[in-house]
Amino acid sequence: MRQTIDAAAFQQMVIHAAAAIRAEKQRINDLNVFPVPDGDTGTNMSLSIGAAAAEMKKQSFDTVGKAAQATASALLRGARGNSGVILSLLFRGFAKAIKERETMDGRDLAIALDFGVAAAYKAVMKPAEGTVLTVSRLAAKQAVDTAAAGETDLERVLEDAIRVGYAALAQTTEMNPVLKKAGVVDAGGKGYLLILDGMLAELRGEPMPETEAGESREEKADFATMAAEDITFAFDTVFIVRKAMADISLEPLRTYLNSIGDSLVIGEDDEAFKVHVHTNIPGNALNEAQKYGTLELAKIENMRTQADDLAAGKHVQSTDDLDAVEAELESVPAEETPAVAAPEKPYGFLAVCAGDGLAAVFRDLGADGVVSGGQTMNPSTESILEGVNKIPAETVFVLPNNGNIIMAAQQCAALTEKQVVVIPTKTVPQGIAALINFVPDRPVEENASAMMEGIENVKTGQVTYAVRDTHIDDKDIHEGDIMGIGDKTILSVGRDIAQTTKDMIAQMVDEDSELISVYYGEDMKEEDANALASWLEKEYPDCDIEVHFGGQPIYYYVVSVE
Repeated sequence: MRQTIDAAAFQQMVIHAAAAIRAEKQRINDLNVFPVPDGDTGTNMSLSIGAAAAEMKKQSFDTVGKAAQATASALLRGARGNSGVILSLLFRGFAKAIKERETMDGRDLAIALDFGVAAAYKAVMKPAEGTVLTVSRLAAKQAVDTAAAGETDLERVLEDAIRVGYAALAQTTEMNPVLKKAGVVDAGGKGYLLILDGMLAELRGEPMPETEAGESREEKADFATMAAEDITFAFDTVFIVRKAMADISLEPLRTYLNSIGDSLVIGEDDEAFKVHVHTNIPGNALNEAQKYGTLELAKIENMRTQADDLAAGKHVQSTDDLDAVEAELESVPAEETPAVAAPEKPYGFLAVCAGDGLAAVFRDLGADGVVSGGQTMNPSTESILEGVNKIPAETVFVLPNNGNIIMAAQQCAALTEKQVVVIPTKTVPQGIAALINFVPDRPVEENASAMMEGIENVKTGQVTYAVRDTHIDDKDIHEGDIMGIGDKTILSVGRDIAQTTKDMIAQMVDEDSELISVYYGEDMKEEDANALASWLEKEYPDCDIEVHFGGQPIYYYVVSVE
């Protein structure tokens, strides 16, 4: 048993905790239905504690109090989503309790856990029971009770806290109506206990998990029962603001944000504050927050589209990748910001797409930069901003090429000295059409209007596969089926890629169609794409047919009809 730990031991506990939840993040995602069914709690908590682990790897501390303070600070800045912000608050209160401690024993741990719970409850506007708050509160209470009974062994106190925490977690299904409907326990509570498990495992000298665990089939929410229409506030909005003054009151901001959304959580330290809120007007939230300091980072995700994708059986990935975050934290000082390229020309273009072939198409059409991303990997506002700043132009047109990326792209305008014009393209073909309609001699406003007209004249179809049974658009879809997805609805369903693609195109072509463009993905052979093109030439002799290698993942074909 470990009676006490020093700073070095605490740092290793944080690193082990990050590894523990990273290995189980998909299983936690599979439980995520509350407050909205967007399936990202595991990813968000993993990224959040991963930022703290990266900080622990970079430097050493002479007291456990300083190590805890650094952990809390890194968590605040690295927090993703509602669950990540609450986790940062739990560690914020934890750090305050042991701020002056050189070492930590079981009694210190109990007090720190209790302080963490108090900080989290204070920050959450409308605390809901049957969540991570319930689990953390009851776990901390047991830790306090164990210490009050005379137990000072840190390992023993943590064991008791975890034991009661899991008992509380099992009850969350009955405590929360949304969880009861889905038949799962709370995802945030499970994630928090996995973090404590990782810390305990380090105390016991157990090895760290190195790989992500496989998908759990035993405990998984039925996302098809979760309706996107039930989501009142669509945009999951997270941002960091560096305070104008250390003692500035955030209560007016809290009141305002609560009036335009819900799930509000605000975490702060002396230098900055981080906001998580669900709202339909994220731009207003950002504008109001800037009255209190300087906006540093922002992330916005559409939870309705995420819920739709989950209900359709699609995997929804985080906008961030943990390995990339850790690499960035290890290699770039926190104060460093991307350089802004000096303007050498009036106009530049930045496109978002997935696949080397599609990236080459955009570059051939004049795009100065390409950001990797798409349906399963949405780039962050920070990634798009970095791409914008690298382009040596006064005005940069951004083509998101995905509905989930538009809002993130729009936030760049307030974060750079360049003029940013976001053309709200929802598909790659729309982005290509918009770029083709650009005329260098026109003013910005006229070009933006012409590019929007180009979007309206193109129809998009995308062919992919179903990963589970579902029912969408009055169509029964089974695992392994091939789907042809149009701009607004599913156009075709079948078992054969080629036939389903043909059926989809038949729904897209009309008497006014002149051009059919086919972009084949990384899983398709060139000869298959050429065979499809030959059939199209015979079937639609009045249309020009083009075939390009797209190299995109997930989608066998992306097709445009103009």
